Amino acid sequence: MPDELGWRANWGVIAPSTNTSVQPEFDDMRPRGVTNHMSRIWIPNDPVTSDDEFNALMVNIRKEWDNAILRVMTCNPDYLVMGMSSETFWGGLAQANELRARMTEMTGLRVAMGSDACQAALRCYGDIKRIGVLTPYWPVADKNVKLFLEDCGFEVVAIKGLCCEGPTAMAHVTEKVMLDALLELNEYDVEALLQCGTNLAMARLAAEAEKWLKKPVVAINTATYWYAMRDNGMDDVIDGFGSLMTDFRELPKLYFDKVKEQAQSA
Repeated sequence: MPDELGWRANWGVIAPSTNTSVQPEFDDMRPRGVTNHMSRIWIPNDPVTSDDEFNALMVNIRKEWDNAILRVMTCNPDYLVMGMSSETFWGGLAQANELRARMTEMTGLRVAMGSDACQAALRCYGDIKRIGVLTPYWPVADKNVKLFLEDCGFEVVAIKGLCCEGPTAMAHVTEKVMLDALLELNEYDVEALLQCGTNLAMARLAAEAEKWLKKPVVAINTATYWYAMRDNGMDDVIDGFGSLMTDFRELPKLYFDKVKEQAQSA
């Protein structure tokens, strides 16, 4: 029997324990009859002031990743939504595909990952190549975001990492800082702007920015939740989160599907 509240779907959402942006932004986008059930990857709120310390943060996430997934499975979700992004980009497309396959093998569920969702969202806007990327990350993480996107056929013309000095500090970045960063990236004659890092609270700001920049501005939390909805056959329109949530009712063909088809026909 379906849940009384989640009569359409109940989704398990995985996020770091330090993340204070995913839960409110996902809940603001939640269609009627869908419920989000948070499970936290426990990590300390240690300072991050270098690539080495960012790598240590990633080690902490990987230690607790599986435990968070196993915990949320006890509420019998019918889908997984990853509310953290850095690990989904790490190592490029091949490693992202392995990560997705491992989670599905663990749980038997399909999963929405930030990396998959971002490339799918960008493809909704036609033959986009030149993109600018905003993150809260340090260079080591930006390098992996760039690697994934270039594996998917995009040209990352410019990437701006804000070098936030700890996991919770990402949620403290102000609208002004994010706006200034978008304007700086826009100077590189990009066709679209992408924001990564799920604790950077940019879902509503991205929707406003695409109006005055007159180009796609994709926030990762919006892209991930949109992907989850469309992957589950939900064509709901959610106002206030930009054209992705109002204009695009179906998922485009994903890059890893194209690669698989090409390999099979070779």
